[in-house]
Amino acid sequence: MTAPKNPLIGFAAAFAVLLIWSSWLVASRFGAVSTLTAYDMAAIRYGISALIALPVVLYLKPWRTMSLPRIALLTTLLGPLYILLVFEAFKHAPASHGGIFMNGILPIVTLLIGWIWLSERLTARRMAGAALILIATALVVSDGSSFDIVETWLGDVMFVGAAFFFAAYLVVSRVWQVTTGQVLLCSSVLNALIFVPLWFLFLPTGLSGVGTDLLMLQIIYQGVVPNLIGLLLVALAVRHIGSGPVSAVMAGVPALGAALGAAFLGEPLGPLSWFAIALLTVGICMMSVNRKRSD
Repeated sequence: MTAPKNPLIGFAAAFAVLLIWSSWLVASRFGAVSTLTAYDMAAIRYGISALIALPVVLYLKPWRTMSLPRIALLTTLLGPLYILLVFEAFKHAPASHGGIFMNGILPIVTLLIGWIWLSERLTARRMAGAALILIATALVVSDGSSFDIVETWLGDVMFVGAAFFFAAYLVVSRVWQVTTGQVLLCSSVLNALIFVPLWFLFLPTGLSGVGTDLLMLQIIYQGVVPNLIGLLLVALAVRHIGSGPVSAVMAGVPALGAALGAAFLGEPLGPLSWFAIALLTVGICMMSVNRKRSD
């Protein structure tokens, strides 16, 4: 018997994920501008999440329902190249740019991959939403009152590159109907087995110069909260209110991330950038929310 849906639970879970992903932008930027290297942050992400996920993976044994090519592709899409792009980008660009150039661009890249690979139809509403997102990103680039594009362009390009990796994962996970166990196996356990030994033996580290508070913050935000708690909360929200409303709530990530960046990192945005974020939020909603169905 299917459990009854509770919209209150669904929206509470969705807004919790909104806060988690927005604050993750700030935590990642905070770690990136410390003595930690991008390799350190990746090792924390994979190592801690793998320790927590391993008992679940061993219990579920998700590899029994996966072919080697699928395991390899999922592991690669969520692997070191993707996450190192993200963490290195945060060294060059502010937290708000992560929300704009990674989370904001994500619906466009996902739509593009779906159109090329799956021949999905490009509706007028989605095309209009994509246009708003592109206009918004152009406004952010042109807003010299906040950050100089000469200083941030490399990080912005890396964020866009990371969006391609994650968008490909989203499309693949939908087509293959990837389960939670399969995600934990590929994103956490296998990538930890691949990357953590390489980091320990060969890659530069700045752990010795990091205080306990910052290290604990990174352990929580890289290894525990987004990968595990966020994953479960997304599933809970979708089960109670459907994917459409969840997508609408998540459209607020760039705006909330920018506000948190201004409050905790001293990275304020100018009026033009805030206007751009408003356009971006509308564009994401137009692209992400299906009017015909929400589940």
